[in-house]
Amino acid sequence: MSPAILFTFVIGYFVVLLGVAWYTSRNSNNDSFFIGNKSSNWMLVAFGMIGTSLSGVTFVSVPGGVGGGNFFYYQIVLGYLLGYIVIAFVLLPLYYKMNLTSIYTYLEKRFGINAHKAGAFFFILSRTVGATARLYLVISVLQIFIFNKLGIPFYTTTLVILVLILLYTFEGGVKTIIYTDTLQTTGMLVGLVVCIIVITKALGTDLGGAWTMMSDKGYTQIFNWDINSGSFALKHIVGGMFIAIAMTGLDQEMMQKNISVKNLKDSQKNMMTFTAVLMVVNLLFLILGGILYLYAAQNNINVPPDDLFATIALSDTFSGVIGIIFIIALISALFPSVDGAITSLTSCFCIDILGIKKSADSEKDKKRTRLKVHFTFAAVFFLMVLLFKWIDDKLIIDFILKFAGITYGPLLGLFAFGILTKRKLNDKLIWPVCIIAPMMALGLDMLSNPGWYEAKLHVNLGLQGLSDTIFNGYKIGNELILINGIFTFLGLWFISKKSAAVNTQLHAV
Repeated sequence: MSPAILFTFVIGYFVVLLGVAWYTSRNSNNDSFFIGNKSSNWMLVAFGMIGTSLSGVTFVSVPGGVGGGNFFYYQIVLGYLLGYIVIAFVLLPLYYKMNLTSIYTYLEKRFGINAHKAGAFFFILSRTVGATARLYLVISVLQIFIFNKLGIPFYTTTLVILVLILLYTFEGGVKTIIYTDTLQTTGMLVGLVVCIIVITKALGTDLGGAWTMMSDKGYTQIFNWDINSGSFALKHIVGGMFIAIAMTGLDQEMMQKNISVKNLKDSQKNMMTFTAVLMVVNLLFLILGGILYLYAAQNNINVPPDDLFATIALSDTFSGVIGIIFIIALISALFPSVDGAITSLTSCFCIDILGIKKSADSEKDKKRTRLKVHFTFAAVFFLMVLLFKWIDDKLIIDFILKFAGITYGPLLGLFAFGILTKRKLNDKLIWPVCIIAPMMALGLDMLSNPGWYEAKLHVNLGLQGLSDTIFNGYKIGNELILINGIFTFLGLWFISKKSAAVNTQLHAV
């Protein structure tokens, strides 16, 4: 497939997004940017959140992970289901009762300014690193199959993509993203289904036959009952539950869209509809992964897991239409996670760090501040993607989940402590607890998984013998975020005291 033709379709796709942005951002103001004037249609939000939740990492790494991990990833998805139920019926009622624009405002009302700043900081840190890791992965694929062949360097590709994202988000914010995410989710899902059908036919079978072939290879195994494995079923399900609560329910990007819906009932319908669709879509990605590995084995294709989908879809074996569909689907998976991240980070920094909602500045001055922050985060994204290019990590979904386990733990601990107890915190000691707890969790994880860190850091930590003695082969997996949250919760307990004066609206709803 000619890279020039693929590039033309990429540009055409951006033109469509800019058209949607222009139409939806008319008469926008700061409230439009931050919460869409609380007038978003819940069905559009639910559908668009699929693209935000999945991202380009899911599109590339989840199918690629089937070869080494079968369908074990679906255990995490089952945990997501439990987490989303908690979000819909515990967290969303709290956010709507308090009429929040930033969900971290809850922490200030419950504990004080340091809790508020700490919550915002850990969100900004985690979302910046996670979103740029996803951006790097997809740009890398586009670079290999399109831009290298056109003589365009990696840094230019990254810069142009970020500029184009800025063009359709800087004015309308959430109000625009609700619609662009819907368009992009449609492109991603259509591409997913078409690729499954076409590659299945290339195997000389139908979906039923492909499923049988995958089963024979062991790919369709969902549950892993080896307790010492990092993908042990209970660890994956429990870890997935708390990953969902933290990375969706305590994440300003995801909740910014939910609380842009008119009322709590519609927001809950949005959440549960999103959950049902997400369960099906993740299964389709795993099926795609199994089919890709069957095709690779049949045609002697041996490439890194993250490159498998692109290598097959863009090969000369298939017609140019499949290549176009793959590229459109890939960038459709990329942009909802990047545009929403930059917008939510801008909102969080303006509201939670700068206090723009409390400022006496004029609307015009507030907008000027918002735009400066928005463009600054775009610059940070650019530098972070170049850093990932230098590191050049593969199967990056492992890194994202690990980093989330470290950085979202304090958020989980803070919100859990606020909701489950009526105790008052020593505001001055919140920061030390929120820093020490993740460091303890990181140390424990390094002791449990020295091989993982040695491979990533390219050093010999000398911890394997101690790890075998203490853990006897047990490896911490996605339950890391729960361990981190527990450490934070216990630390907060030690710096707290009883209080009968806590506002009851901050607890049961």
